Amino acid sequence: MLSSLVLTALLATAPAAGKPNFVFLYSDDQRHDALGVVQKEQGEKARFPWFQTPNMDRIAREGFRFRNAFVVTALCSPSRACFLTGQYIHKHGIVNNRTPFPQTAITHASELKKAGYTTGYAGKFHMGMQSGQRPGFDWSASFVGQGIYFDCPVEVNGVKQETQGWIDDVTTGMAIDFIKKNQDQPFLLCLGFKAPHGPYQPATRHEKDFEGKTALKTPNFDLLPPFPVPMPRPPKQEGPQVNANLGYFRMIAGVDENVGRVLKALDELKLADNTVVVYSSDNGYYLGEHTLGDKRSAYEESLRIPLLVRYPKLGQGKTLDQMALNIDLAPTLLDFAGVAIPSSMQGKSWKPLLEGKASPWRTAWFYEYFREAAFFTPTVTAVRTETAKLVKYPGNPQWNELFDLGKDPYETKNLIKDPGSAGLLKKLEAEYAAQAKAVDYKDPPEEPVAVVNNKALDKYVLDFRFAKESKGRIADQSGSNNHGTAVEVSYGKGGQGKTALALGGKGRIDVAKSESLNPAGIPWRVEARVQAEARAGAIVSRGGASFGYCLYLDEGIPSLAVVNNGKVQILKGKSKVVNQWADIQAGINAKKELFLVVNGVEEARSQAGEFLGRDPADSLQVGADTGSAVTENRGGGYFHGLIDSLRIYSGAGKP
Repeated sequence: MLSSLVLTALLATAPAAGKPNFVFLYSDDQRHDALGVVQKEQGEKARFPWFQTPNMDRIAREGFRFRNAFVVTALCSPSRACFLTGQYIHKHGIVNNRTPFPQTAITHASELKKAGYTTGYAGKFHMGMQSGQRPGFDWSASFVGQGIYFDCPVEVNGVKQETQGWIDDVTTGMAIDFIKKNQDQPFLLCLGFKAPHGPYQPATRHEKDFEGKTALKTPNFDLLPPFPVPMPRPPKQEGPQVNANLGYFRMIAGVDENVGRVLKALDELKLADNTVVVYSSDNGYYLGEHTLGDKRSAYEESLRIPLLVRYPKLGQGKTLDQMALNIDLAPTLLDFAGVAIPSSMQGKSWKPLLEGKASPWRTAWFYEYFREAAFFTPTVTAVRTETAKLVKYPGNPQWNELFDLGKDPYETKNLIKDPGSAGLLKKLEAEYAAQAKAVDYKDPPEEPVAVVNNKALDKYVLDFRFAKESKGRIADQSGSNNHGTAVEVSYGKGGQGKTALALGGKGRIDVAKSESLNPAGIPWRVEARVQAEARAGAIVSRGGASFGYCLYLDEGIPSLAVVNNGKVQILKGKSKVVNQWADIQAGINAKKELFLVVNGVEEARSQAGEFLGRDPADSLQVGADTGSAVTENRGGGYFHGLIDSLRIYSGAGKP
C-alpha cells in the first residue's frame, strides 16, 4: 500500500511524456533592430546594415519572429520581473532597480517546478543587490547586482565562486552544463546575459569588430523630449551618417556567439526538436534618437525589443505582426507545458499565434514607468495601438504627446494640440482609460529624493601603485579590498624607477562597486600621478548621466566633472600637463567646495553643495569613462599615457 501511494504521488508531480523543455535567453538593453535579420529586412532604412547576428537570426529562420514586441516598462529589473510573473510592475511591485525579488512570487519557474520541471537560472538576475539562490529555481548560477564583465564572482546556489573570463561566456558554459545534467527530464533554463549593458567592455575577441562603421541618421535624431533633460545637449551631427556606439554592437556580437553555443548543445544532445527556445531582451535602448541614451521613456526605441521563438514542431521562417509583450512569456511557457495559468498573470499566451489558430488578440496595451529620484525621466504612462500612441506625464499634462505611428513612425510630430487630430486624441483617450482599467492601474506615490546617510571613513579606500606587473588583477593596497581587473593594459617606466600602468587608448581597470567606494554626501579626494600622451582622456571615473564623477584631461588640462541628479558641474584647471609627469588632486572638501590641485598648486575651486546625492550604480574605472559617460566625450574617454599611482580618500583628511 505504501509503495502504491508513493508511486501515485510521483505520478501526480511528474510531467507527462512529451512535454517540451524551455530555454529562455535574454540580453540587457538590446533594442529591437539590433538584429541582423531586422537590418536586412529594413533595407535602405537600416541604421546599422553592417551588423550581423547569425545565431539569433538562426532562431528566426528556424522559428518565428515577432515584428512588434514590446515591454510594458522599459527598465531592467522591473521588466525582468514582468517576464517572470506575467504581471505589470504596479502589480508585482518591482518598480525600480533596487528592489529584491520576493521569494514567494508566483512565476513561470515556480509553477513549472510544481509541475515536475527542473528549473535553472544562469547569468544576470539583477534585482537590486539580491544575493542567494534565485527564487523559484532549483539551481542558479548568478552574480550580485550588475556584476562586472571580466573575472566576475558567481554565486552557484548562493555559494560564491571566483571565475575567469568574460562573464557571459562563463555563465553560458554553466547553463550548458545544466542542460547536460538534466537532459533526461523536462527542464526550464533561463539565461540572462549582462551584455550589452554599459560600460561597453566586449570580449577581447570582439574589441575591433565593426571598426570605422557609422549609423544612419534618423528623422528624430536631433529632437528633444518635452521633459527637461539636465545634461549638455550632444553636438549636432551633420549629414546622413552619425557616430555609432560600436562598443554596444561588439557586446551583442559576444551574446550572439553564446546563443550559438546553446543552440549547438541542444543539437548535439538531440534536444532541439522538443525544446521551446525564446530569445528577447529586457528593454530597448536609445542610440541618439530624441537626443537620448538609456531607456525608460515611452518612445519606440525604448519600448521595442527583439522576440524570437523556435519550436520545430510548429514550423519555421515565419513572422508575426501581432503586438506581443514581455508579460506574455510566463503564460506562454505554462500553456505549452499544459500547466494552468494563474489568475494573477496579466499576459496572454502566444501559443495560439504560433500554432496559426484564429484567436482574438490585443489591439492596444498600456505602458508605465515610475520616476526614480536618481534619474531625470519623469513618471510616464502611455497607450499604444497598432497605429498610434498617446503618452501622458502624470502631474505634467503640458508634456503629453500624441503620435500617428502610421504616418510618423519616428515620432517627430506631436499632435496633442493639432485641431485636425482631435478625433484621434478622443479615440486614444478612451483607449487609455479602457487599458488602464483592464490592468487595474493606479498612479504610484512619487519616490522621495534619496536621503544620504553616508559617513566618511577618513582613510584611503583605494590605493593602486602598479609596483608589480599583474596578470589581470590589480591589488588594492589600502586594505579595503577594492582590487581591480585590468583589461588591455601594459606596463612602462614610472617615477623613481617604479613600474607604471601604460594605457594606449583602449585599456582600463575595472573596480566593482563596494560600500567603501560610496562618495555620496561626504568629502572625497582622488589623487593621481600621470604622464599623458594625449590631450583628452579619463583618468578615473564612476557613474554616468545621473550621478557620477570623472577626473580627466580636456585639451591637455586636468578637469573634474561631477554629475549630481543630472546636473553637470565642471571644474577646469589652468596648466597643460601633456608629455610630463603631473600630480593631480581633485574632489570635494569639508566645506562642500570642489577643488582641483595640480603639482601642489590649487588651480580651481567652486561651491558644490554636495559631491553626489547618491552612490552611483556603475562600477569604477581607471583609464576610461565608458557606458553612460560622465564626460561629454562620446568616444569612450580612454586615457593615453602612464599612470604611476591612483588613490582615493574617503573624508577630508589633509589637503
